[in-house]
Amino acid sequence: MQTVRIPKVINFGENALGETEYPKNALIVTTVPPELSDKWIARMGIQDYMLYDQVKPEPSIDDVNAVISQFKDKDPSVLIGLGGGSSMDVVKYAAPEMKKDKILIPTTFGTGAEMTTYCVLKFDGKKKLLREDRFLADMAVVDSYFMDGTPEQVIKNSVCDACAQATEGYDSKLGNDLTRTLCKQAFEILYDAIMNDKPENYPYGSMLSGMGF
Repeated sequence: MQTVRIPKVINFGENALGETEYPKNALIVTTVPPELSDKWIARMGIQDYMLYDQVKPEPSIDDVNAVISQFKDKDPSVLIGLGGGSSMDVVKYAAPEMKKDKILIPTTFGTGAEMTTYCVLKFDGKKKLLREDRFLADMAVVDSYFMDGTPEQVIKNSVCDACAQATEGYDSKLGNDLTRTLCKQAFEILYDAIMNDKPENYPYGSMLSGMGF
């Protein structure tokens, strides 16, 4: 038997961020300062929420524990990881510990982490790659809105990461017909976006590569 695990719900495309309905009393976890997170949250259209913006780059289990200790008694309806891999990894680990659903919203692209069962955290100062089914998002929201203002070199590096992951996933001995189809389509979308100047398709290609990885 072959199995592919992806989020229960995937909202993607233009204005997916604003058209998604978010539960009330959500906890948004991010790494960015208020001047940026306020802009993103306004775009989401969410009104009733709590915010935790103290996640450090390359987070540790201490960041996870800080979220749990501060918000467990406040009983958030859902945890939302808004940002890059750091905020999403903290939510991937914290949400199941709190017995809450999780929504992952990547503001960068390249690895398709919002689609995977992988989580990277530091334990005793050492970075560990964890893989558990419980890290999978209940919902992922992928929107090219976050491309605006991203430095060109960062975009180029991210495209290279996404293409490399699509290639690696396609060639993996652990792959199957479905994952190879996803990786092939991801590479084709990314290649077309590069050659025909369609940067709005980069997050979509990255998303597919994450699904097929």
